[in-house]
Amino acid sequence: MILRQMATKLRTCNRYLHTNKSSTDLANAIAELNKEMESVFGDAPPVGSNSSMNNLPLTQDTTFVPPGIEENVHDQHLTHISRTGEAQMVDVSLKETTKRVAIAGCKVILGQKAFDLVSANQITKGDVLTVAKIAGVNGAKQTSNLIPLCHNISLTHIRVDLTLNKKDFSVEIEGEAASTGKTGVEMEAMTAVTIAGLTVYDMCKAASKDIQITDVRLEHKMGGKSGEWSRNK
Repeated sequence: MILRQMATKLRTCNRYLHTNKSSTDLANAIAELNKEMESVFGDAPPVGSNSSMNNLPLTQDTTFVPPGIEENVHDQHLTHISRTGEAQMVDVSLKETTKRVAIAGCKVILGQKAFDLVSANQITKGDVLTVAKIAGVNGAKQTSNLIPLCHNISLTHIRVDLTLNKKDFSVEIEGEAASTGKTGVEMEAMTAVTIAGLTVYDMCKAASKDIQITDVRLEHKMGGKSGEWSRNK
């Protein structure tokens, strides 16, 4: 019954909206409808400053930050970027002087045609493996000139080995760099194998355009604050 009465009131208001009745009549109809609503649902909640609804925040921050994440970000920040976001060369003056060793590797996939020419030492530019070996040694010594934020360190040892792998027609390259100082030699070892790989590519590119240099990566490092690390461990 009550709902039917409310529906009748709504229809009455609707008729007022679509006719030229006076605003006074419309206001009276709306007032009667409000009374009917209050009789069914009770008085409307207060809208003053003490209303519980007014005390609710309009928006909520739904961003979830796991515990400790902020501390981890600061503890593991990139050392070559300052706290203001600028590139910087790391100050190693307070670091301990220790023996540093790093071993890196890469692979040059030649394809069968170029591989057979290298194996037979028939590449027109000369002995590929020997030239690439020397290039790798020179590359390690030039690391600080090639990589802007690397320190110019005194290397005590550089080794570059190239091995032919007939299974996938590739040249496997391993480079080792050593120094006694305040900073590591990972970049020197990786530069050695990269330059050696590029030299193999340069000497063989006339025989094949499909040569790929892959898997440039650090394999082992020793010394410094972080101690010893190996990829296989």
